[in-house]
Amino acid sequence: MMWIDLVAVLAVLQFIAFGVMVGGARGKYGVHAPATSGHPQFERMYRVHMNTLELLVPLLPAMYLAARYWSPSLVALGGAVYLVGRLVYWRAYSKDPASRTLGFALSIFPILAMLLAVLVGLVLKGSAY
Repeated sequence: MMWIDLVAVLAVLQFIAFGVMVGGARGKYGVHAPATSGHPQFERMYRVHMNTLELLVPLLPAMYLAARYWSPSLVALGGAVYLVGRLVYWRAYSKDPASRTLGFALSIFPILAMLLAVLVGLVLKGSAY
């Protein structure tokens, strides 16, 4: 479970780092709180941060639940793919929002796979309870 914990902490730290970048973009582009729109580059950073939050919510329980039924190392690897996906998403969306597909896919598919793994684990292994 140590690897799951590490990936979870890294995912939260990545989310915080994106938040710090949003704060920096607020200052750089003069978008004062509570505004969430203004300069296009600020809006891109803000959307990366919010989209990361939207995916972080299902990621964390999916990892911990999947690790109850399957190899924690394999689940942590899925979480690592998510982390890379978020970086790819950030880089792509910052440059051109239309190019975000790969980063989004690398982020969402591991989560969906973990959730499916939980369901399969419940059916296959849950009957042992």
